[in-house]
Parts: sequence; structure tokens; C-alpha cells
Amino acid sequence: MDVTLHLAQDPAADELLGRSPLAALVGMLLDQQVPMEWAFKGPRTIADRLGAHDLDAHAIAAQDPEDFAALLTEKPAVHRYPGSMAQRIQQLCRYLVEHYDGNAELVWKGVPDGAELLRRLEDLPGFGKQKAQIFLALLGKQLGVRPKGWREAAGSYGEPDAFRSVADITGPESLTRVRAHKQEMKAKARAMKKKA
Repeated sequence: MDVTLHLAQDPAADELLGRSPLAALVGMLLDQQVPMEWAFKGPRTIADRLGAHDLDAHAIAAQDPEDFAALLTEKPAVHRYPGSMAQRIQQLCRYLVEHYDGNAELVWKGVPDGAELLRRLEDLPGFGKQKAQIFLALLGKQLGVRPKGWREAAGSYGEPDAFRSVADITGPESLTRVRAHKQEMKAKARAMKKKA
């Protein structure tokens, strides 16, 4: 994995996301209840605070939970909810250590088809179906991981030329289009609530 991503809209953070499978997974895990750029800048911030060039699942899993939470809480905080996200990141890293020897790339490397890849992603702590489908679409669209049936497994997020999620962000213009789509979806959801 060594591509240029534009999810954090920050060159150093995006460089790490493009070469580090664990950083990409952690960024996706953090991508909730905060702006996307903030979430995907998180892995670089964590690596910097650990004094590391990359994230290491073994090292993070072994961290004292209070110390790791303090690291994420330090200003500027890595997330709106740094304590609970610290727990989730450690749960993810422990799972990766237990099931993939700490190598995040093994979640998708050599996977036979999109359905199996989706299942593996959904098994990750903190990854529900939607988050798993978005990450699967990111793998296929930008990271070259395209097992048979990946687009179908990713659902609407796998559609070509869609602007629905982080999987479709390749620069400032596509970021604007994804944001507009999300605003439209939120407005529709609010309108449906009012009708109910």
C-alpha cells in the first residue's frame, strides 16, 4: 500500500494513510461524530505523539489504557470523544494482533471475494455494516484492493462516479461534492422524521 490519499486534507496525515493499512483503518474508525478531516488526521497525530513513523498494532494494544487515553485527550484532542475512541482503537489493535498477527493489511490481502472481505471488515471492533462497506469501497476505488464482487459487497458506496463517502474523495472538489451529498441525505432524513 503506497498511494496518495486526500482524506485528511493534510499532506503528512494523508501520506501516512496512503502507506499504512493500520492508519487507514484507525482513520475510518475515528470517522464518526467529527469532521472527516479531523478523523483522518488522527492516525498521524497518534503516531507523532507516540514518537513513531507509523502505527503499530502490537504497541498500541500493549499500551496502558489510561496512558493511551491521555495521549488522545492531549490538546488538540484526536476526537470529540478521545477516551472512548482510545478504547476502541485499542480494541481494534488487540483484535488485529489476535487474528492477523497485528498486520492490518492481512484483513484484505488475498481475500477470495468481496463478500468475504465485507465479512472480515464487519468483524472488526467498531465497524458496523455501513462503515465496513465504505472502507471496502475505499480499498477498491483508491487502494487497488479489488477482489471479485467488491463493488456489489460495498453496496451503493462501490458505485463508480458516486460522491457518497470518503471512498470518493480524491481532492478538494470531490470533498465538496461528498459534503453536499451528506447534507442532502441529512435533510431528507429530517424531512422523513417530520412526516412520521
